Amino acid sequence: MESVYNVAQYIFEEYKHISGCVIDELKLHKLLYYAQRESIAITGAPMFNADFEGWKYGMVCRAIRSVYSPVGIQSGCGKVSFASAYILNNVINEYGVIESWQLSKLSHNEISWKNARIGLAKDDDGSAVLSLSDIRIDAKKVRPYDSVWDMYYDEFESVGCAVQ
Repeated sequence: MESVYNVAQYIFEEYKHISGCVIDELKLHKLLYYAQRESIAITGAPMFNADFEGWKYGMVCRAIRSVYSPVGIQSGCGKVSFASAYILNNVINEYGVIESWQLSKLSHNEISWKNARIGLAKDDDGSAVLSLSDIRIDAKKVRPYDSVWDMYYDEFESVGCAVQ
């Protein structure tokens, strides 16, 4: 399992490499969530062990909230595995082009976020933790996309390739 700090720093660096821009904190939190959801959808397991809060603008990763900076993640960071980098690159390519506020709106469709917001008014900040079991439910509706091969994972079987 990856360190959430390593994952966040990887997203930070790769997003900057691809876009030429520094990722804003709101977008970073959303990409972390989508990375976690995609990892569960593809591998059946979370990529990292960290909680997300059901904030009014979508999910926020508690651990990253205090260490984000426009120059990177201010915590001891190392490398991520090849398999995680592959998933992260697909998430960055798919969701990184979407504006932060649009990602925020998109995140409001997730069962995990909705359940963490139960009992709160629309404008309440919210700090309830998204349950991993709810994120697993969200992961079931995902059709993972491979940006390298320009195919959905389920299409690999039709061309004689099995995705592990």
